[in-house]
Amino acid sequence: MKEDLVSIVVPVYKAEQFLKDTIKTVEEQTYTDWELIFVNDCSPDNSVEIIEGAMKQNIKIKLINLEKNSGAAIARNTGIEEAKGQYIAFLDADDLWDKEKLEKQVNFMKENNCAFSFTGYEFADENGIGNGKIVNVPKKMNYRQALKNTTISTITVMFDINILRKELIKMPNIKSEDTATWWKILKSGYIAYGLNENLSYYRRTEGTLSSNKIEAIKRIWYLYRKQEKLNIVYSLYNFCFYAINAVRRRI
Repeated sequence: MKEDLVSIVVPVYKAEQFLKDTIKTVEEQTYTDWELIFVNDCSPDNSVEIIEGAMKQNIKIKLINLEKNSGAAIARNTGIEEAKGQYIAFLDADDLWDKEKLEKQVNFMKENNCAFSFTGYEFADENGIGNGKIVNVPKKMNYRQALKNTTISTITVMFDINILRKELIKMPNIKSEDTATWWKILKSGYIAYGLNENLSYYRRTEGTLSSNKIEAIKRIWYLYRKQEKLNIVYSLYNFCFYAINAVRRRI
């Protein structure tokens, strides 16, 4: 593990239209001690060719090819295993970061001596242009609070591997694997620290999993009942807060 290095893990599947922007948003970071790990989940388009072209220009860009299509959780877990950095961050191929995202978040984690941090973000259109709807985040979040508020976005998360074991941040191969992972970490006793600055841009495109509201409801209910094994009363209690907070984020 290399001190102060940020390992950025990006799962790749049918991402060719976004990858140049993905690479640009990392290369333009004011924090320069990073490695960018793309995990190709058997993408059938020209994603690999774009990444390989970028690798010739920048030795900090790496590519891992999975043998079979396995989903985002397995792709991220593979990237986690290969990561060499003290810090691990996630970025989806269709999302973007503010130029100071890594610098501000690394400094924030050092100042607070925290293992798990997340930041605010802004919804964006298909072109990556922010629409002005900014999601603010609380200063801290524990397990019980996280059950009621799924405001932690994957593209804003950062972990310090000096404090957290890699095994703990690996994701289960289920839908909403990211939320399930945050709950797992918090349930083990850690606190997530929120940096309430808009440092990421989350594209909302047609056909994305999160754009299907009914599907999102089914996924969160599954997590309560099957993954966390909460009783139906406590599940309903948390779901009411989840629904209110989800609506607030989008209006």
